[in-house]
Amino acid sequence: MAARPTWKGYIKVSLVTIPVRVYPATESSATLSFNQLHGECQTRIQQKKWCPKCEREVTSAELVKGFEFEKGRWVVVGDEDIAKVKTESTKVINLLQFTTDTAIDPMYVDKAYYLAPEGPMAADAYSVMREGMQGKAGIGKVAIHGRESLVAVKPHQQGLVMYTLHHAAEIRTIDQIDELREVRGKVNPAEMKLAKQVIESIEGDLNLADYKDEYQQGLRAIIDAKIAGEEIVAPEEAAPPKVVDLMEALRKSLDQVSAGKKKTAKADDAVSAKKVSTIKSAAKKRKAS
Repeated sequence: MAARPTWKGYIKVSLVTIPVRVYPATESSATLSFNQLHGECQTRIQQKKWCPKCEREVTSAELVKGFEFEKGRWVVVGDEDIAKVKTESTKVINLLQFTTDTAIDPMYVDKAYYLAPEGPMAADAYSVMREGMQGKAGIGKVAIHGRESLVAVKPHQQGLVMYTLHHAAEIRTIDQIDELREVRGKVNPAEMKLAKQVIESIEGDLNLADYKDEYQQGLRAIIDAKIAGEEIVAPEEAAPPKVVDLMEALRKSLDQVSAGKKKTAKADDAVSAKKVSTIKSAAKKRKAS
């Protein structure tokens, strides 16, 4: 199904304004979800809205938004009141500053959205701005989903991606974590050398598509088995890892990686030898015929 835009407006850089549409860059439907059922009859439970003062169920049409300004005291805020909040960010993503695309700490990134030009006239300006922003990230604000968010806009392949960012006040400082205060600053040089070797031994080019959600796959398999009326056998739970000497663990890690590489190399040699044998056999048959 084609993606639907969640916001329409403009991206603005100085005096340049480009009409754009905003599309979510992530897919929540990939995650399995459950409904609550009554265990006795397996009927889906209804979530009813109940007013304890009037002692009756109320409809959605009777509901209003309320803000509690004092304990037990509320002020009603209607849609017409919210519509009166007119900030530039409700219609414009105004990029006020540019920085290098590596300057943004991933800790601040919340959600990702694709920005697409709206109409052929906008596409040309969009392309020029995307190319001009290579290696850069624009910082600005946008009001989306009922709240104003700090955003970063960066080139991504043939388009632009907008990341909503947490404000600095939302990020806990690392010194608030008691256990991290006890982490030693200096380390044993021999341990560090081995640690680097272990890391380098499993270093490689990153392709996140290689990583699958094994938990979701396992859950799907259990659901399919239950639908088919099959017995579900839970795998044996692995024993918790033992706390061992760091140097011993590092050495064992290197040995394990080395053994794995040798095993892979032997398997590759066997496959190559089989291919060569097959080619030779085919050649002999052709010659004989």
